[in-house]
Amino acid sequence: MQLLFPWFLLGLTAVAIPVVVHLLQLRRPQRVLFTNTAFIREAELITVRHRQVQRWLVLLARVLAIVALVLVFCQPFIPAERDNLAQQRGTDVWVDNTNSMQVRGLAGRNLLDEAVTYAGALGKGKKTSGLRLLNSTSKETGYAEYVDKLNGLKLGKINAGNLLMGGNSSLYLFSDFQKNSFSINSLNKLAYRNQVVLVPLKGKPSGNIYIDSVWLDDAFVRVRTNLGLHIRVRNGGQAEVTDCPVKVFLGAKQAVAYRVSVAPGQSVTTVAQVQVDNAALVEGRVVVDDAPVTFDNVYYFTLHPAAAIRVLEIGDEPLAQQVFANEPLFAYTFAKSGSVNYGALRQANLILLSEVRDIDAGLREALRGALGRGASVVVVPSAANGGHASYDLLFKSLGLGTVQWEAQSAGPELREVAMPSSEMPFFRDVFGAQQRAVTMPRVAPVLRWSRTGTDIMRLRDGESFLAGFASGTGDVYVFSAPFAAAYSDFTEHALFVPVMYRMAMLSYRNEQLPAYRLDQGAVTLKLPASDSDGAAARSDEAAFRLVKDSLLLVPGQRVAGAEVRLELPRTMSEPGFYQVRRGQKVLTTLAFNPNKRESELAAYSADDLRQMLGNTHPNVRVVESGTDGAGLAADAAAQTGTPLWRYFLAAALVCLLAEALLVRFGRRRVAAVPAGAPTRAVA
Repeated sequence: MQLLFPWFLLGLTAVAIPVVVHLLQLRRPQRVLFTNTAFIREAELITVRHRQVQRWLVLLARVLAIVALVLVFCQPFIPAERDNLAQQRGTDVWVDNTNSMQVRGLAGRNLLDEAVTYAGALGKGKKTSGLRLLNSTSKETGYAEYVDKLNGLKLGKINAGNLLMGGNSSLYLFSDFQKNSFSINSLNKLAYRNQVVLVPLKGKPSGNIYIDSVWLDDAFVRVRTNLGLHIRVRNGGQAEVTDCPVKVFLGAKQAVAYRVSVAPGQSVTTVAQVQVDNAALVEGRVVVDDAPVTFDNVYYFTLHPAAAIRVLEIGDEPLAQQVFANEPLFAYTFAKSGSVNYGALRQANLILLSEVRDIDAGLREALRGALGRGASVVVVPSAANGGHASYDLLFKSLGLGTVQWEAQSAGPELREVAMPSSEMPFFRDVFGAQQRAVTMPRVAPVLRWSRTGTDIMRLRDGESFLAGFASGTGDVYVFSAPFAAAYSDFTEHALFVPVMYRMAMLSYRNEQLPAYRLDQGAVTLKLPASDSDGAAARSDEAAFRLVKDSLLLVPGQRVAGAEVRLELPRTMSEPGFYQVRRGQKVLTTLAFNPNKRESELAAYSADDLRQMLGNTHPNVRVVESGTDGAGLAADAAAQTGTPLWRYFLAAALVCLLAEALLVRFGRRRVAAVPAGAPTRAVA
């Protein structure tokens, strides 16, 4: 027989209590009456002998009851014959140390600390070898080394690579079993195991506020201009959180502070107005004050002020020079249709074809390449009949299909453009709060197109004046009328400048997102113009580094044209800001945040797990840890031998019953003494 909790043997000191009571009773005198001296010896012998036997039996019953109760708490068991074989196979333990284990358990400690305690107690019943903590090692270790590795587990430092190791050893999984990360399919990979024990750890119901996402109204970030920063806050816990502080930092400066109240499983989106002071990249943080789950209290993001939008106009005369040349937001250049700088065209964000008479094959292919890189092309058709064929080829190559040209007359008929809707995304923030009726421009269309695009501006009769089409990764904008004075007065109208500005600003695409996930696998970045030479980039494929403070990571990398694809290392687990360096040059800074699955605290209970298992996984059991791990210890004893505590409990109850019967019926009555007879008292 072995004891699961031998320290309860200290309770045997309670045996001294009935012994002391027995000794005190021996000193108490009793009065015995008898009638004559002839019966003195017989009365004394019978009464004293009976009384002594009764007292010794009561003492024995009390002592045995106390001993049996103490052994009940010691959890005695008879080791099973298969215990030796099980110990030879060993025991594997995996402790979930993901960030969700920061939740407080029912005992007040976080779930990771409870799991470490229970896993350590589980190893005490094993031999000095045969234990294996799969979080940190693939070798069997002794108990002392096993405990050291358990105590060294940290939140977020996850290593599940050894979990699928082969072997016939039993496997104990200590986890909160989050619904977002655990499924029955997770156990299918462990079907080869002889025995799998799931130990769910239950946490206290609590709220958990975290930042779900952050985004901007417009990808074009302008300096010293209000930006609408959308912040979505979500409660991933089971309790409502009220008046949770939320702070927004740009660099070291606090920009915004407010409070939110969020119900369980709900989200609240707030728009914070922020400004960027200069053209340098800004490292931002959204911080919530939420306890006890604090691993997701900080969300990192970056704001990258847009560089000047490069506008290239190609034509016979500059029509948009006055619109873009005097505005610092734009870098405007003009080129004659016969002398285009194709290097500048490859770098342009917006390419404006202003009534080009004839579009040659070289320019047509260059425009297709620009659209493939995400640039925008604006086509203002020419009224000259000689260039229609070249426009047809251009529209066909861009995917617009066949266009129809209007027959030219001596005096083109001008038709009025309809007032555009302020609800159209293209005209967002262009009109005031109250849209007034104004005189609209008049135009004479020279072409129609068959492909249906997005009609940005229409004529009053329903025909399109300006439409947008997606082509490649860029956009094509086509006007149905030239800008020449005989065909349009649009360039003199108040809408001309905002429409041209809007197309230019929409042509800017910020290739860098405000934030990335640590587990998204790869990040694609656009190289600066000085680093986009493919031959130079391929000459040193290990040139790119991810640097965070003293941490330096070398990602897998592939350069294709003006882009580089960085494969994020698996060891990259710490959120924050990472500089992308090439040699000693800092190309940009990226913000990384952990996956939001860990922030959703909903977890499976023991009953839920048993229902999921059903009869499909006979080698898997669910064991509740119980108070201070008692349930887990009892299960371990039941698996390794025959428990005896029930028998000792029954023995304790029998001893108590025997004591009661001895006290109640064990006294022997003495014959009554006649009245007037001489009496004598004896002890």
